Amino acid sequence: MSKRPKEAGRRLRARWRRDAGMVTSEYAMGIVAAVGFAMLLYEVVTSGQVRAELQAIVKRALSARM
Repeated sequence: MSKRPKEAGRRLRARWRRDAGMVTSEYAMGIVAAVGFAMLLYEVVTSGQVRAELQAIVKRALSARM
């Protein structure tokens, strides 16, 4: 009868000990990927064609009649 509580306690401790987070190298790779994506997005948004389209959208929004 005393085996069950001990076994349940072991299972609970094993469940709490699982490593569910990232290690430092994974954080570093995540940061590198995020910076790369941010650079790509910045290049796209600041390109001439996209900049002209965004300016046209803002001009139309500001000149709209209420």
